[in-house]
This record gives sequence, C-alpha cells and structure tokens, in this order.
Amino acid sequence: MKYRKKPVVIEAVQWNGSNYDEIGDFMGHSSTMEFNGSFVIPTLEGDMYASEGDWIIKGVKGEFYPCKPDIFEMTYEPEVQGDK
Repeated sequence: MKYRKKPVVIEAVQWNGSNYDEIGDFMGHSSTMEFNGSFVIPTLEGDMYASEGDWIIKGVKGEFYPCKPDIFEMTYEPEVQGDK
C-alpha cells in the first residue's frame, strides 16, 4: 500500500553559521547549544546536530528537528501568500 504525506504548513529557519539569535528566538528556549559549528537540538528521538546550511523545522506538535538542505528542498516549498 502507498501513502501520501498530508499537506501541512511548517515553520523553519536555516542555520547559516552565525544566526544564533534568530535560531534562539525561533525555538523559544535556550536548550540548544553550539558545538563545533553545529547546533545541538533535543528532539523526541534524542539529541541531533544541525550543521551550517541545515534547516531547523518546527513540527506539528511544537517539537524541533534539523533537516538537510537537499531533503528540505525536495519536501517543502514556500507557502504562497493567502494559502492556509
């Protein structure tokens, strides 16, 4: 049997290596920390690392997790103004 992912609008910020404040504001807490140029993000599956260029995604339950740029590009597209 095949399944299609339900369409859902997500919020995301791309880690550019220096936008610490933007990432902190987006995640709304200080439980992430920088480690050798990567952010450590506590996820539902344990700590994950976001490297420069990765996207930080806010999930449907308010959780955060990193996503590699190529996967992000294949999975998401910008929301068109007026879409809900």
